[in-house]
Amino acid sequence: MTSPAPTEIKLRRAERVLELNFPDGRHFVLPCEYLRVYSPSAEVRGHGPGQETVQAGKRNVAIDTIEPVGNYAVKLSFDDGHDSGLYSWELLYDLGVHQDEYWKYYLEQLAAAGATKDKPT
Repeated sequence: MTSPAPTEIKLRRAERVLELNFPDGRHFVLPCEYLRVYSPSAEVRGHGPGQETVQAGKRNVAIDTIEPVGNYAVKLSFDDGHDSGLYSWELLYDLGVHQDEYWKYYLEQLAAAGATKDKPT
């Protein structure tokens, strides 16, 4: 399933969240930290299953810029220098729908790595 483009994308800098509205009425408020640790980049996801890298120490990361990419995605640039990976509409929708589940998994991965949201291993 390909998700349609959001009807609204709003960066709330003070709260460090990206707010998205989709045509089906779904509304998501995604923290910058969450978007950063689930970046679709090869640096984070690797080049295949099992090659993912736990992204520790990202509690206070913020989005600097949002650039549209065609009619299917945005490129997010973070204040920690990370700016690779395209966030397709489908990915953003999926991150919104599964936010609680993915966040729980991320916290489990941090704990297993002996890392925290505040500092790397």
